[in-house]
Amino acid sequence: MILTLNDIRTAAERIRGHVLLTPCTYSRTLSAITGAEVFLKFENLQFTAAFKERGALNRLLLLSPAQSKRGVIAMSAGNHAQGVAYHARRLGIPAVIVMPRYTPNVKVEHTRAHGAEVILHGENFDESSAFTQIQAKKRRLTLVHPYDDPGVIAGQGTIALEMLEQHPRLDTLLVPIGGGGLIAGMAVAARGIKPSILVTGVQSERFPSMAQVLAGERVHCERYTVAEGIAVRNPGNITRKIVKDLVDDILLVGEGELEDAVLMLLQIEKTVVEGAGACGLAALLKNRKRFRKKRVGLVLCGGNIDLLILSSIIQRGLARNGQLVRLRVETRDVPGELARISALIGGSGGNIIEVHHQRAFSAEPLQTALVDFTLQTRGHEHLGQIMSSIRDSGLRSLLPDTHLHPQKGGRPPEGL
Repeated sequence: MILTLNDIRTAAERIRGHVLLTPCTYSRTLSAITGAEVFLKFENLQFTAAFKERGALNRLLLLSPAQSKRGVIAMSAGNHAQGVAYHARRLGIPAVIVMPRYTPNVKVEHTRAHGAEVILHGENFDESSAFTQIQAKKRRLTLVHPYDDPGVIAGQGTIALEMLEQHPRLDTLLVPIGGGGLIAGMAVAARGIKPSILVTGVQSERFPSMAQVLAGERVHCERYTVAEGIAVRNPGNITRKIVKDLVDDILLVGEGELEDAVLMLLQIEKTVVEGAGACGLAALLKNRKRFRKKRVGLVLCGGNIDLLILSSIIQRGLARNGQLVRLRVETRDVPGELARISALIGGSGGNIIEVHHQRAFSAEPLQTALVDFTLQTRGHEHLGQIMSSIRDSGLRSLLPDTHLHPQKGGRPPEGL
């Protein structure tokens, strides 16, 4: 093997006291929902809000004095950049970080705030990576690769050491996969300690690169995913070998499933994760029968999510759950009708957020108006009660956004 359990144990000693020993706690509510015993490893509580600190720090501590003096370079769109920049400054090592040109400004500024020189170059990770390789040679800097480096992989593997120390009876790990550094390190550690443990990877359906590579398929990825932290088109050469040997399976999850998992962790565990950090839970929810009665460890690998994206996830999740709806009511265009409908909705416990009264752009008969209400409700059942109240008053209503309300613990009411 390229990497051994002893390498990871040595890395754990090397970084001890410089990264947070994060909690790994049992989730009673998620266990009840999924039918598994669910344990959450809160790597989103690291100082830079992601597990990437572990591998970055371990690699920096392996530098020779001459390499430390010259400095390091890394390519990253976020978490690895911050991990390298933060620990390089702590250790007095000059750091250059190359980021794609359209990296969110908040991530760029956070990286600069840690004292790194930031270069924006390339349209995507691949273009940034090629530029980074050139700069490393030109400036004689040591490359700290985000995932395809034994020192980085060993640092990431320390998570599995901690999880099995905290909960030795774990029998399954669900781990996000981008380039493969996290799952490769964790698989070496977990299988070295407990050969019977199942290690399952999770990727976005839109970026299934590791699964495709291992299946001998041509890699095809989409342009974006809510799990941008694992949006990697080219898995590592080192990591793919380890994954092939030690990982049992790779599961794929969709965008809606990732959004639901982010929202569920926020609602139930009161913790903020990015899309990549929700992968394990998304896979568990999607494959409940497969993991029923298993003792499952999930890695909440990062919490660096853009607030606008988080806001959208919350709004869209409420819409899917029927707690935020747009209700269209057909009524006579006469004085007092809008007040009457509002009273019906309010009397049924619905909270009106917004009203759009539409007259001109309609094929309905004259003196007929379509009124769109944006409402807060308690869910699909409550929405049905509101629509029944409107129907009983002699009015017609419908849900123009029925595609936002898939059957989920209850069927959304039909148009009345």
